[in-house]
Amino acid sequence: MDLLKIAQQVFTIEAQAIEGLAAQLDEQFVQAVEVLDQCKGRVLVCGMGKSGVIGKKITATLASIGRSSFFLHPTEAIHGDLGLISTDDCFLSISNSGETDEILQLIPHIRKRQLKHICLVGNIDSTLAHHADFVLNVAVAKEASHIQAVPMASTTATLAMGDALAAALIKLRGFEQEDFALLHPGGSLGRKLVVKIQAVMRTEDLPIAKKNTSISEVLMHMSAGMLGIVVICGQNSQIEGIITDGDLRRALTKHQGESFFSLMAKDIMTNAPKTILPDQPLWDAEEMMLGHKITTILVAKNNKLLGLIAKHHIR
Repeated sequence: MDLLKIAQQVFTIEAQAIEGLAAQLDEQFVQAVEVLDQCKGRVLVCGMGKSGVIGKKITATLASIGRSSFFLHPTEAIHGDLGLISTDDCFLSISNSGETDEILQLIPHIRKRQLKHICLVGNIDSTLAHHADFVLNVAVAKEASHIQAVPMASTTATLAMGDALAAALIKLRGFEQEDFALLHPGGSLGRKLVVKIQAVMRTEDLPIAKKNTSISEVLMHMSAGMLGIVVICGQNSQIEGIITDGDLRRALTKHQGESFFSLMAKDIMTNAPKTILPDQPLWDAEEMMLGHKITTILVAKNNKLLGLIAKHHIR
C-alpha cells in the first residue's frame, strides 16, 4: 500500500472539487452576499454532523470580519433554541444531501419568521434546496477516499464556498485590515495588527557606516550590530545604501586576497534599500520581509534612518 500515493490522490481530488465550484457559481452567489451584507440581525449558520463542523468555521470567519453570526445546532433548535431566532436574522443552512431531517424540521419555523434562507447544498434538486431562497451548489464528483460515505472533498468544497462568501463580503463592506485588527486584539495575530513598528524597533547602537568606510570597518560594524546588515548613511542620517552579509560574501568571492580589503563600503553597497514607516503595524513589516525574503528592514521617514525592525522583534 503506497500511503504517499493515497495522500497525493486526496490532494488532487479535493483540489479538483474546489476548482469545480467556479463553474457552478451563478447570480445567486451575488444575491447571497448581498443578503449577508444587508441582514440587520445575525447570520444563523446551521449544519449537522461534518456539515455542522464546517458551519462553525464559517460562523467564526463571518464573526471575524464583523458580520454578526451564530451557529445554530439544528437538534438544539427544535428543543428550545428556536427562541434565539429573531425576525431580523438570516439563515444559512449546510447539507451535502439536502435531506438532513434535523434541518428540514426547522424550515417551517424559518419560513414563518420570513428569514432569508441561503443554502449550501450538494444536491440542488433536494428538499432543502427547494425551500431555500438562494442555492449555492457545492456538489463534488467524488469524495477523496475509496469509502465514498466519508465526507472529505464535499466538506472541503463547502468550506471553500464559505470562504468565498466571506471574501466577497469583505470587499462589498469595505472591510479593511484596521477593522480586522480591532476584532483581534489578542494573541500573536492581534499584536502584529495593533502594535506599531516604532514601539519595538531598535533605535540604539545601529550598525551605521559612511560610503568611504573601509571594508574592515564594515565587517566590525556588522559583527557588532548582530543583524547581518550595515546601513550606509550620509549627513543627518540620510540613507544612501545598505550592505548585507550576502553582499560581503559575494564581494569576497569576486575580490580574492588583499584586493577585498582595499574595498570601501560604496563599492559593494546596494542603493535604495527597502524602508518602512515607523507608524505602520508589525504586520506590514512581516509581510514585506516575507515578500522580499529579508529579515531586517530599515525604519525611515523622509529617507532619514530612525531605526531597524528585525524578524525577531515581530514575534
